[in-house]
Amino acid sequence: MNKSTVQKVTAASLLVALGIIYGDIGTSPLYVMKAIIGQREISKLLVYGGISCIFWTLTFQTTFKYVLMTLSADNHGEGGVFSLYALVKRFGKGKLVIPTILGATTLLADGIITPPISVASAVEGLGDVVPNIPILPIVIAILSGLFFFQRFGTQKVGFFFGPAMVVWFLMLFVLGFVQILEHPAILTALNPVYAYELLVEYPHGFWLLGAVFLCTTGAEALYSDLGHCGKENIRITWTFVKIALVVNYLGQASWLMNQSSHFLEGRNPFYTIMPHWFLLSGVIISTFAAIIASQALISGSFTLINEAVSLNFWPRVSMKNPTNLKGQIYIPSVNTILWIGCILMVLYFRTSSNMEAAYGFSITIAMLMTTVLLNYYLIYIKKLNRILIGAIITVFVIIEVAFFVANIVKIKERWMFLFFELFIFMTMYVWYFSRKINNKLVKFTNLTEYTTKFKELSNDVLIPKYSTHLIYLSKADRNYEIEEKILNSIFSKKPKRADVYWFFHINRTNSPFDLNYEVIELLDDKVIKIVLNIGFRIQPKVELYFKRIVHDLIENKELNLHIRSDGSTKYNSEPDFKFVIIEKFLSVENEFSVRDGLLLNSYYVLKNMSLSDTRAFGLDKSDVVIEEIPAVYNPIVKLELERKMVN
Repeated sequence: MNKSTVQKVTAASLLVALGIIYGDIGTSPLYVMKAIIGQREISKLLVYGGISCIFWTLTFQTTFKYVLMTLSADNHGEGGVFSLYALVKRFGKGKLVIPTILGATTLLADGIITPPISVASAVEGLGDVVPNIPILPIVIAILSGLFFFQRFGTQKVGFFFGPAMVVWFLMLFVLGFVQILEHPAILTALNPVYAYELLVEYPHGFWLLGAVFLCTTGAEALYSDLGHCGKENIRITWTFVKIALVVNYLGQASWLMNQSSHFLEGRNPFYTIMPHWFLLSGVIISTFAAIIASQALISGSFTLINEAVSLNFWPRVSMKNPTNLKGQIYIPSVNTILWIGCILMVLYFRTSSNMEAAYGFSITIAMLMTTVLLNYYLIYIKKLNRILIGAIITVFVIIEVAFFVANIVKIKERWMFLFFELFIFMTMYVWYFSRKINNKLVKFTNLTEYTTKFKELSNDVLIPKYSTHLIYLSKADRNYEIEEKILNSIFSKKPKRADVYWFFHINRTNSPFDLNYEVIELLDDKVIKIVLNIGFRIQPKVELYFKRIVHDLIENKELNLHIRSDGSTKYNSEPDFKFVIIEKFLSVENEFSVRDGLLLNSYYVLKNMSLSDTRAFGLDKSDVVIEEIPAVYNPIVKLELERKMVN
């Protein structure tokens, strides 16, 4: 389904939205009420207050903040923290980098805990059908199978997601509605007074917000998946989804108020409201919903890393397109990290109840960071009244800070998880700021001043021809500039003679799916610059693009390339293209401050571990020459060296 199609509202697009968008937030009834009640004594204040908090959290956070407001902050139809950052970064003057990194870090961290808690909560219902069945191996097997099949893509099973989630939400609604009929008075629990009383009057009631927050954890992922469905499809389907969720929560609350025991005693209200004859079917449907929720989050993690690479927040990694669907990406390294993380989560926490105690902390931070970026969007792009913006942002900040404080206590349950988040954060921080230091040291020069020299070298038959077409990748965004290091590569020591010199510049645009190019002829048929404008969600394939551009120029009889030899021979029909990539290594001549030393040394460690430029730019089939040059950032100024006289 192409991008223009998903922006339209049709039955098919609504079905796609249900299958992709609501996996995380849609499976929250599996564990939210169980987390709120826990081992506490069941009381009207606890049950009614819990339902009221859930309803108003879904209203303020999910409906008002994300569905109505944040979805409007789309970047050419795309959403998520990096899309929002790309929209507003020019207004933040560097201040928005840390909020963006924090938001992306915590959203990625969510990809390790959401699949285990969703699948474990679903599979644990089997214990009511088959007592003493080993839950842990089943959960691990399902998660391992899910990550294994990522390499094949989801095109073949994707059509199943929409109808499956329709069945899921209809089941939620019917189960809840039947219970509400047993205790209609539960509808009064939607009164916000009960939420206030729970937080103020119930013993340690404020800290229950940590459990309440679980009902809205999928809202951030909802915004990230905007590009798959379009905001109108999301807004329309959210009405159906929210009704199904609220009715199911009310149904669980109704059962809690009607049952005889004063404690849950390990039971899950979600499964206890099911008729016994339906229990096995309910567990199967729940498990499928949990798998779909996990799939959406895994796919979202791949998209997030792809955007991070394009915006220079993450080292280059190997990416694959398992299907012909636009935007569907498979990143083996990320898939492996998430799989290991999920399995370790299951082995450490063992039950969904233990996971609930650790879940939610990361997403509160992600939501706060989105609020920071949204503030800039409302001020500088929407240009709303500053007082109105201040009031809106203040409400969001108060709610999210309250959730954050309530979730802080979960750190003691998830301290080991902080190492994973710290690793993601430091990787993004080091890569982004080290590249900024690198870019400051790049020296550019006016290419037009060297055109005569290029012509002389190209025509100098005394120098062996290096290549017919010599291509350099350039960072120079001005049409008539080039890096000094490229000129040194061509003219210094052994000059590189070629018939045509090409300089290829990749311009990452703030639009997600731009793909067009410009051709600038700086010297007739000798020096040509190509500017490729490419969206931040597209993986570059420089070799493919370059050969296509040259083919088009020849077909259109431009630049006289069609009447020149391309370097092919009777022995080899392939054109003679040679790409030169200039790599830097850290010179021993540097004298760093502590911060810059740590940053740059870490950067080069990451760079050596990451994907090579040859593979990252799609040059694996071409003739590629790698030139290494020492990078001198802060040369040693004072060198104390004393000559010793020999008698």
